Amino acid sequence: MTRAVLVLGFAQIAVGAAAIFARYALLGGTPIGVAAARLSIAALVMLLLAALRPQPRSARPNAAASRTLAFAGFALAAHFALWIASLEYTSVAISTLLVTTTPIWTALYDAFVCKRPLSRLATIGFIIGGIGLLLVVGIDRTPAPIPGHALLGDALALLGSVAIGAYLLLVREVRAALSTRTIVTRTFSWAALALVVASLVAHQPAPSLHDGSAWAGILAMALISQLLGHTAINASLRHFTPNAVSFATLLEPVIAGALALAIFGEPIPALALLGGVLLLGAIGVVLREERVDLSALENL
Repeated sequence: MTRAVLVLGFAQIAVGAAAIFARYALLGGTPIGVAAARLSIAALVMLLLAALRPQPRSARPNAAASRTLAFAGFALAAHFALWIASLEYTSVAISTLLVTTTPIWTALYDAFVCKRPLSRLATIGFIIGGIGLLLVVGIDRTPAPIPGHALLGDALALLGSVAIGAYLLLVREVRAALSTRTIVTRTFSWAALALVVASLVAHQPAPSLHDGSAWAGILAMALISQLLGHTAINASLRHFTPNAVSFATLLEPVIAGALALAIFGEPIPALALLGGVLLLGAIGVVLREERVDLSALENL
């Protein structure tokens, strides 16, 4: 069990460091260009694995499932572009905190669209989360690369959280019929394609191949945060319940904030810290009460 705890702890550090790696990537790149490069690497890895270990024709998605996976890929592309862009305007800790609010949005979707009633405790959690959100957003955090636009950064991070919520809801429709590898390969490929097109249209190319810091950040996001981090999360599911692993992901903003303080000297205002505690508590309540399924995020 000690080894399992260490593996889960390593996973949270690797994933929590993604925002740090993204900041380094942004030193020589643009948000869409960095996101396109990161997803392209991930898609190439998955396509290579698919070529080396092909699945039977019967395991391939039908036309309806293929469309759903394409839309899920577009949502994934939006998530990465928005979240990485947020890191230019707001602090690492706040960006990572706000992008982890996905369980709140998916639970609200289930409550208002799917007409699934919320428990009393979950309703209290939403109220606490709303208070926490009001304390967090819009606080001017000057250590950001582009200071004076904290509210824009906060909005981008929240939109990134909503986008990954849309990804989860779309994937939920096809998970019973398709393997995780098929879902990840298709969605990563569509996301990479969408971001490459967006980078060309928006004139936001990937960093120059001569920019070592930017590409080190991109490769670290793809290989450490995704490959090693999420592989460790998958391994942890052999020893812990999915809900326990989901609770552990609440450590990611804490880890990201601590790393940003140590590396970039980014302090967290006391009011934002209080709001963050309330928001993380609210997310924990929603995870516990609503059993929000975050397992589709294991390979992101």
